[in-house]
Amino acid sequence: MTDSRLPSTVYRPPPPDHEPHKVLIVRDVLIDEARENRPVKIKVYYPVNHSMTNLPVVFWSHGLGGSVDGAAFISRFLASHGYVIVHVQHHGTDSSLWEGKKGHPWDIIRKAHIPRSATLARFGDIPFVLDQLKTWMDAHEDVAVHADLETIGMSGHSFGAMTTQVMCGMMFPDEEGKLRSYKQDLFKCGLLYSPVPIQHIAMDDPRDIYGAIDRPVFFMSGTEDDSPVEGWPYTQRLVVYEHCGNADKHLQILKGGDHMVYNGSRGKLGANPNRKLHEEIIKVSALAWWDTHLKGDGRAQDWLFGQGVQDHYGEYLL
Repeated sequence: MTDSRLPSTVYRPPPPDHEPHKVLIVRDVLIDEARENRPVKIKVYYPVNHSMTNLPVVFWSHGLGGSVDGAAFISRFLASHGYVIVHVQHHGTDSSLWEGKKGHPWDIIRKAHIPRSATLARFGDIPFVLDQLKTWMDAHEDVAVHADLETIGMSGHSFGAMTTQVMCGMMFPDEEGKLRSYKQDLFKCGLLYSPVPIQHIAMDDPRDIYGAIDRPVFFMSGTEDDSPVEGWPYTQRLVVYEHCGNADKHLQILKGGDHMVYNGSRGKLGANPNRKLHEEIIKVSALAWWDTHLKGDGRAQDWLFGQGVQDHYGEYLL
């Protein structure tokens, strides 16, 4: 897919099956004593056997009913190319909703009542992990030796995308219904896999909610990216993109891309003949995005939002 004849000044995305550095994983559980000893699982991907330094850190937040094990195909790829990826699990909106219960997880999740408090607790997990990260890194020198804790991005899938939207500035109502900000200034930019509108909350002007997103954000969705819980079509996801307040916003829509392709699993969805290709586009595009905003590579931005991505994948993008 790449052209070796291109001059070195041109960004060349790596082959999607090429992971240049071995990736190791560390799992842990952090305990938030300030929130009644709330457990927060983390899973950290990091590269080894390399000479790279000051590697950016990227957070990832799972969808409803998910866990730290989602989106592994993305995180392994990114880590192998010089990133430290921190997956965060949110107790109460994670796999604990369905584990050990009879029936398909999706059926159980559809019937589950998610109180506002559980959503707000999820939002609280991210700043907690941010606060603990330096201490955790000090205890894991093999990870810390490469990580740049001053250069951090935020990402997530579905409910995790909403979490990312909030961390990047989107307003969200507290338990009394008052809109407030939960933005974390440490995040320099965001990547949303299947962004989520908060359409269940009455609003006069969507800009009052989404307009507060003030970080560069990359939106990914697909023409089959319907909500597996409510059933609404992918087009309703685009309201977040349309009213995002930061002018540095970009949208990529996969032709035939469905909701679960971003998580690396299927749920109750049938086989997708383009799954491997879609995963390729997702991985390479994500890497170019982070290279743009966390490594300052303007060539990556030119490739991702210029003719480069069109030359590679244009026929598969809306």
